[in-house]
Amino acid sequence: MISNEQAINSAGLQTNIQLDCLHHVPHSNWAYLYDKDTFHLRVRTKKQNVDRVFALTGDKYDWETYHDEHEMTKVSSDRFFDYWQTAVRPEHRRFSYGFRFHSGDETVWMTENDILSEEPEAPTGFYDRPYIHEIDLFQAPEWAKSAVFYQIMPDRFANGDPGNDPENISPWGDTPTRESFFGGDLQGIIDRLDYLEDLGITAIYLTPIFEAPTNHKYDTTDYKQVDPHFGDLELLKKLVENAHSKGIRIVLDAVFNHMSANSPQFKDVIEHGEQSEYVNWFHINEFPVKVREGNPNYDTFGFFEQMPKLNTANPDTREYLLDIAEYWLKEVGIDGWRLDVASEIDHVFWREFRGRVKAINPEAFIIGEVWNDSLRWLHGDQFDSVMNYPLSDRLLEYLNSDEMDAETFASHISGLLMRYPQQANEVLFNLMASHDTPRVLTQLKGDKRKLKMAIAFLLTFTGTPCIYYGDEIGLEGEGDPDCRKCMIWEEDRQDRDLLNCYKALIRLRKQYPALRTGDFRFLQAEPQERSFVYERKDSNTHLTVWMNASEQPVTLSLPLEGNWQDYLDNESVSSAEGNIKVQLEPFSYKILIGI
Repeated sequence: MISNEQAINSAGLQTNIQLDCLHHVPHSNWAYLYDKDTFHLRVRTKKQNVDRVFALTGDKYDWETYHDEHEMTKVSSDRFFDYWQTAVRPEHRRFSYGFRFHSGDETVWMTENDILSEEPEAPTGFYDRPYIHEIDLFQAPEWAKSAVFYQIMPDRFANGDPGNDPENISPWGDTPTRESFFGGDLQGIIDRLDYLEDLGITAIYLTPIFEAPTNHKYDTTDYKQVDPHFGDLELLKKLVENAHSKGIRIVLDAVFNHMSANSPQFKDVIEHGEQSEYVNWFHINEFPVKVREGNPNYDTFGFFEQMPKLNTANPDTREYLLDIAEYWLKEVGIDGWRLDVASEIDHVFWREFRGRVKAINPEAFIIGEVWNDSLRWLHGDQFDSVMNYPLSDRLLEYLNSDEMDAETFASHISGLLMRYPQQANEVLFNLMASHDTPRVLTQLKGDKRKLKMAIAFLLTFTGTPCIYYGDEIGLEGEGDPDCRKCMIWEEDRQDRDLLNCYKALIRLRKQYPALRTGDFRFLQAEPQERSFVYERKDSNTHLTVWMNASEQPVTLSLPLEGNWQDYLDNESVSSAEGNIKVQLEPFSYKILIGI
């Protein structure tokens, strides 16, 4: 980015266009290959400061013959900036480019070298994309764009085989503790596949199922054994086969950041110290290995002494873990991996992990657990997706706070969309809650109106939605272990109205591709207001979503032509004098489909 001071000093510009807000970075989420033929360019301007923006593109070897102007679309805005985007399809798979900004009668140009008041001699000093290589394309599995995920903790979902129960299990439905076992297993999941199919689920994310001493299994002792309390290899194969027959994919949890202190490898280090063949598998700070006053002298996950951190830079450790990743893809035919504590493992490991996994199944879906900005993992060489906690944080904050207005909320969401290339946004793993957070209904203080709004947003927003088991029937719970309650199967104890709401929204998402891969844009989000409207749109369908996050009924109006159908009550809504008016009850939403 060239600062305002630099631009004025170098070119003597005097303009109302805020030059210090102009921003573009080549070879990034501001300039990226979207598909094998299409390149996306983005640029930033100060909010409401620029009227029109053009991308100027051409071939540096023959600009006169091969050049074009692309008017850019304002695709997003936040509190400070407007974001513009256009698609470029260069004839010879290479192009140079610059930008031209218009504000009233004023015009400025931005190239890689400068900001100018007079048109530069192209392509001198322009940004350059030397050649577009399809092999560099970040491409997530196509099926993930249409998936509706469901997260299951096997011990808490359903007990299908009491014969494999742990000793001293708690009665199903008791208040969980960190040590509780309830007897849920793989057979229980198999028995409930019809329920998941009826709900509309197309993919399951299972928390760890490999041999481990705890109920949650995030402290693996043997990565090649299904935990006997859950079943065995043949039962896992049966689950995958039965799920696939219903169009449901299975993604397993890979815990490669750490393993159990009870694992053979770590026990060997404790016993043999520096002479152990596994001494370099871990991060040992001193010998003998011990825990003194609660402080281990080796690195761990968090401060959990029972979870020593693995050294993935060590070739033997790396090969052991990569073999595990390959084994379950080959042996069982799983459809991908969710990667626990992925941000704490080196990038070299993840690049090799992706290569090995995709060599076996190019359509395997790789989801990293990263809680913050994750761009460095989403360049196409590591993950396909990450768990999008920033989205749920912003949405739940908005629904719970009267102080945030619609303009601010829209700014936050728009900022999140600009973090990543569009194809990454289309498969971000969007969730409202998980085993690591309080239940979504609890976070919303038990208000089911707000929960329905949150799920309506989740299922009409860009990205891959995931439902945490039991949220759809009204399970509540504070943080771990309370958020890990047993699933309720007695229908008279389930919130059937809430369940039907989930089903309807999932059907809607599956029915209209525009909700999965169409354009997203806020149409109305005003300061000091709590209501907002956004659209999802592709070449075939136009949907608008109207939300009122306040305790007061509102009537919203937008300049939209044509006839519309209310998805929830099937009523027709017609434009009057070029406007659509929609009445919304407190904490409610409507979804209109253009007809």
